[in-house]
Amino acid sequence: MVDVNNKICNYLYSEWIKSYKSQRAFATDHGIEESTVRKIKRAVEQNINYNIPVVTLNKICEARSISISDFLKSFGL
Repeated sequence: MVDVNNKICNYLYSEWIKSYKSQRAFATDHGIEESTVRKIKRAVEQNINYNIPVVTLNKICEARSISISDFLKSFGL
């Protein structure tokens, strides 16, 4: 069984965060704390679990003008 949190963090990091101009800019533009972006990055790079709060995921999705359900559908959840 695929860990949903890992899949979400991997997607966020590889598709959105990694190519952004900086972690701070991503956080600011998406209404979240920079420490949250670091947690997502650390989870991916160190292959550890980070349980991303639904509120945080919702803020990121709202900033991207996408619903959480569409976000999850975009990579098979």
